[in-house]
Amino acid sequence: MNTSPTLPPLRDVLAAHGLDPRKALGQNFLLDLNLTGKIARQAQVSSQDVVVEIGPGPGGLTRALLQEGAAKVIAIEKDPRCLPALAEISAAFPGRLDVIEGDALQCDLADLAGGPFKVVANLPYNVGTQILLDLLTVADWPPLWTSLTLMFQKEVALRIVAGADDAHYGRLGVLCGWRCDARILFDLPPQAFTPPPKVTSAVVQLVPRQQPLQANLATLEKVTAAAFGQRRKMLRQSLKSLGGENLLKLVGIDPQRRAETLSVAEFVSLANAL
Repeated sequence: MNTSPTLPPLRDVLAAHGLDPRKALGQNFLLDLNLTGKIARQAQVSSQDVVVEIGPGPGGLTRALLQEGAAKVIAIEKDPRCLPALAEISAAFPGRLDVIEGDALQCDLADLAGGPFKVVANLPYNVGTQILLDLLTVADWPPLWTSLTLMFQKEVALRIVAGADDAHYGRLGVLCGWRCDARILFDLPPQAFTPPPKVTSAVVQLVPRQQPLQANLATLEKVTAAAFGQRRKMLRQSLKSLGGENLLKLVGIDPQRRAETLSVAEFVSLANAL
């Protein structure tokens, strides 16, 4: 493992560069190096890995990824105020950190990585779900990314890993369960962050299924949107615009069931029948 003895404490970095976290950017900085190190270890970063980090801020997690031995970290940062702090880390780990100033929602991560890569990030709360959806809905599958180790609000994390008959199960759970194996690694209390958010956070890891059940992505999204759009109603009603009882009977699903009782495989069957 590499060390970075020349790098100052993160709180000193914030003070030196005037990095007050900004709500408009969804910034909640994780300054505890024990926790950033734990995230990097759980991501199983090795000297063979290219890692894309989204929203590095002052670089606490960036340091940990490099210290764990990542061959290359590509950090995408929207806030130009953070660039000088990240430049200091780049100088401490020559040739191993590329900092991209920009919006991750507008970046082609696979193009930046140039080959297989892992994504490890403390995602800004305001764009985290959209970034995940963008990664899950790439046209070519399996994707170039080999794992996602991402931090979300605990409520979102529960939706990501939820399955049938779970109160948190919905469109996101179906999509994640269809294409990935997803699990919550551990929770982080509000006090771990600066400033403390009002909610608990959780680190989630997603690994792509090499051969998910065959389905058309757009059709599957249409079925889940209709089914969960009226989740308290029976499927014969919520799926009425897509064929209702006739569609359900075609695949052997009781029209009186509700969306949250259907497995991912059953949603795939409905999409394929449609």
